[in-house]
Amino acid sequence: MKYPVLVLRNNDDKSHLLSVVDLPGCQVKAATMDEGFLLLHAAMISHLNILVEYGEKVPQAKTIEEHMLLSTAVSPIWAMLDFDIIPYMGKSHKINVTLPELLIKQIDDRVAKSSNYKTRSGFIAIACLTELNTKHN
Repeated sequence: MKYPVLVLRNNDDKSHLLSVVDLPGCQVKAATMDEGFLLLHAAMISHLNILVEYGEKVPQAKTIEEHMLLSTAVSPIWAMLDFDIIPYMGKSHKINVTLPELLIKQIDDRVAKSSNYKTRSGFIAIACLTELNTKHN
């Protein structure tokens, strides 16, 4: 999932505050943006582990545009952080799914050609999450 990150620069101490707005309280302070993203990745792991421990759902990311409408930050920088949330969605269960042969071949081809997907199951899980998060009227 791609999470928008709000980056604020503090000119007084030349530091950066990075926040994953969709994960309240998940923020870090760093001397550089590069260091901040490394620290933020570790903070997200800790944050999501705590959510899982308490049986909470992993919050869905909103768009940068949605956050910009609500933000009151002065001169913000927005970035996207791609984070694999599948490990934080609970224990995996094996299910039997019947799909057309051509669709399976297309899925396998996509998995083989893209580093975004490690397995067929991972591809299907991401496709399902995308569909579940699509707003239907």
